[in-house]
Amino acid sequence: MELANIALIGVGVMGGNLVLNIESKNYSVVVFDKDSSKVEKYLKEKAIGKKISGAKSLKDLVEKLELPRKIFMMVPAGKAVDELIDELIPYLDKGDILIDGGNSHFPDTTRRTRYLEEKGFLYIGTGVSGGEEGALKGPSIMPGGSFKAWEFVKPIFQSISAKVEGNIPCCEWVGENGAGHFVKMVHNGIEYGDMQLICEAYQIMKDLLGLSYEEMYETFKEWNEGELQSYLIEITRDILNTNENGEPLVEKILDTAGQKGTGKWTVLAALDSGAPLTLISESVFARALSALKDERVEASKILSGPKPKFEGDKKQFINDIGKALYASKIISYAQGYILMRYAANEYYWNLNYGGIALMWRGGCIIRSVFLGKIKEAFDKNPNLTNLLLDPFFKEKMESSQHAWRRVVTTAINNGIWVPALSSALTYFDGYRNARLPANLLQAQRDYFGAHTYERTDKPRGEFYHTNWLDN
Repeated sequence: MELANIALIGVGVMGGNLVLNIESKNYSVVVFDKDSSKVEKYLKEKAIGKKISGAKSLKDLVEKLELPRKIFMMVPAGKAVDELIDELIPYLDKGDILIDGGNSHFPDTTRRTRYLEEKGFLYIGTGVSGGEEGALKGPSIMPGGSFKAWEFVKPIFQSISAKVEGNIPCCEWVGENGAGHFVKMVHNGIEYGDMQLICEAYQIMKDLLGLSYEEMYETFKEWNEGELQSYLIEITRDILNTNENGEPLVEKILDTAGQKGTGKWTVLAALDSGAPLTLISESVFARALSALKDERVEASKILSGPKPKFEGDKKQFINDIGKALYASKIISYAQGYILMRYAANEYYWNLNYGGIALMWRGGCIIRSVFLGKIKEAFDKNPNLTNLLLDPFFKEKMESSQHAWRRVVTTAINNGIWVPALSSALTYFDGYRNARLPANLLQAQRDYFGAHTYERTDKPRGEFYHTNWLDN
């Protein structure tokens, strides 16, 4: 019996599409699912005439694989992954490789890597971004874990990943332990920010400017042909152009956003490390606020604010919105990269920041032309502390700043909800100021808790306390 090159457990939509992608690159795949009917259906409907076979049990799956065995797990994050690992271990040989392609929390991946390496096995936790289409046609893949495993999975991973700049794969080794899943987590956090920014732009155009869906469609179409070109702008364009019974479908969708946890994890990681992830945090909280639908309906009957009324040049203001969106997008990525830098220092990861931008250029949800500029920034200066300090992004902030301020202030004055656009602007204003009112904050902390403070007229690292009650 000819042994398969790789196995995949979990033939849902993502897993099933990944199998087809792998097989199309001339690899043989054996599949398994706890629900055997899914495997039977998949083999009958998707795998006919292809180098794809099924396994009746985990033992059967393992026996059908070449050495070292490579087993791709596409199961829900959390307990299910741990249970599957423990079920597989009795059938494995030293050097076999388990791969978690779900959205696992990076500390879990770190723990699992150590657990399996202690037993003589290898483990990879990899981010896979691009949704159903990406899984089939080429996703962005962000692997981390046991570096010894990389040489065995690299040909497969890079062959199935998206390609940019000719034939460069959107897949490269990220780092040890949970680094791959951490980078995927940050990717998802930035995704939260991008989506919220776009939604706020949409709301300003609809509720303040009174644009029709056709006009908004044309705006997003134009944006997608310029510097804002991205997957999320593209799909927003298409959504705004989708009708049901002659009415925009999006108007019939309930305004309560869901979330699966990766955005929350990003914010928690930022809080743990002290990274100022203000925009992404606001985007997560925005989803939480949207979920309070019943409360908001009741509040709307009691609480009042200004009624939106725009007086001015609509065409110019739409251009302003585009600039505000671009500037805020820069902030979102800048904050995400700061978080990765903090994590790299804490966990001793050697992250290739330009390489990460390249991995995100194709296949993934946040793919955009914008990412090429981030790669260029880190190619010029690998030690860049903040994207805002790169000449290209500095110029963009300067040229967008006045439009950005007009959009935010006009929206706020008209009662339009813009938490992400405004938090991005306030972060920019905070970062560009050499002096913030934290001196007063430190005085307050010292007053009530004797927390001490440093002085402007003394060397850094010296701390002082004042008995404020004696003054």
